[in-house]
Amino acid sequence: MASSSSNNNSFICVIILLITSFGHVHGCYESIISFGDSLADTGNLIRLSKSNKIVASSVLPYGETFFHHPTGRFSDGRLVIDFIAEGMGFPLVPPYVGVMKNMSSSKNSMRGVNFAVAGATAVDISYLEKRGIKNPATNVSLGTQLEWFKQMLPILCDSPTSCKEFLENSLFLMGEIGGNDYNHPFSQGKSGEDVQSFVPAVISAIGLAINELIELGAQTLIVPGNLPIGCSASYLTIFKNSNKKEYDDSTGCINWLNDFAEYHNQLLQQEIHKLREIHPHANIIYADYYNAAMQIYKSPKKFGFTSTIVACCGGGGPYNYDSKRPCGSPSSNYCDTPSSYVSWDGVHLTEAAYKLIAEGLLQGPYTIPQMNNGLCNKGISDQ
Repeated sequence: MASSSSNNNSFICVIILLITSFGHVHGCYESIISFGDSLADTGNLIRLSKSNKIVASSVLPYGETFFHHPTGRFSDGRLVIDFIAEGMGFPLVPPYVGVMKNMSSSKNSMRGVNFAVAGATAVDISYLEKRGIKNPATNVSLGTQLEWFKQMLPILCDSPTSCKEFLENSLFLMGEIGGNDYNHPFSQGKSGEDVQSFVPAVISAIGLAINELIELGAQTLIVPGNLPIGCSASYLTIFKNSNKKEYDDSTGCINWLNDFAEYHNQLLQQEIHKLREIHPHANIIYADYYNAAMQIYKSPKKFGFTSTIVACCGGGGPYNYDSKRPCGSPSSNYCDTPSSYVSWDGVHLTEAAYKLIAEGLLQGPYTIPQMNNGLCNKGISDQ
C-alpha cells in the first residue's frame, strides 16, 4: 500500500488532469491503459476480425474528419480516449492487437495500450448465450481484456519493483463498458424488463475487474457511466412509435431508455462507492458520460450542433439509421458537416460530440469526485 504522501500526490495529479482541459500535463502518469467497447476501441476489432468479414470502421467515411482514413475507430475522427491522451501530452493510445504484432518496434516507445474491442460486453459471452442472446461482433468481454492485460504485464514491466511503479503511475480507463450488454438483447427483441434484470450482473462484472486491477497495483481509475441511449438514432428507430408521452419534448429522446441508462449509472456509482471503502488508497473516478452528453442534447445550438438525434451517416429513414444499410455500406448516405451532428452512425457519436464530452470530464463538472473552485480535497468523496 502506498504512503499517505504518495496518495495525495497521485490524487493531485488527477485533479491537474481534470482542470487543464487539453493543455499538456507532464509528470503525473507514465502511461494510459484502456478497456472498453466501441466507444474506446482504437483499432482492435478490425485486427481481430476474419479477413472475409468487413468491419464498418475499416472503410470510409469512418476516420475521415481527423485521420482522413479508417483507423478502426467507430466515428468520423477521435474518441474520448484520444482527447484524454492528447491532454496528457501522450501519443494516441495504440490498440493491443496492433502492439502485439509490432512488439519489437513499439515496446520502447509505448505510453499506453488500449484493450477495448468494439462489441465487447462486461459480462462473459456465456451469460448472454444462456439467455438466448448472441453477440454478432465478438466474443471478447471485459474479462478477456483483463486477461490480455495480465498476459502483457511482464512485457510492460520486467520486475516486481518496476511493475509496482508502472501500475501506480498508469491511468486506467475502464470503458465505457456495459452498453453492449444491453444493446445486443434490445436489438434481438428482449423487453426492457428482461434487459433491466441483467444490470446487476453487468455492474458486478465491472466491479470485479476494477477490484482485480487495484489488487494488482492500479491506483487511479476512471470509470465511465452509460450514455443517454434514448437519444441514440438506432434506439429511436427500433422503438419508434406514435405515443408522444414516451418522448422528451425538448430533446426528442425516449424517456424510458434514458431512465434505463440512469439506472445502470446509479448502480455503477453504488459499486464504485463500495470499492472506495474497500480500497481507500485508490482513486476511483466516476466519469458522468450521461450528463456530459445530455448538456448537448438539451442545448445543441449553444455547442454548435444543428442535428442531435439524426445520424450523419446512415441508411435513411427518420433518424437516418437502418441496420440493413449501415454507415459505410454502398447504399448509405453521408452528411457534409459531421461537426454539426451529434450522432455519427446512429450508434456512435461524432468527433465533435466526443470532444465536448471529454472537455466536460477534463474541465467541467462531469466527474465524481469533483474539484472545489480549482482546489482538491485530500480524499475521495461521493459528493
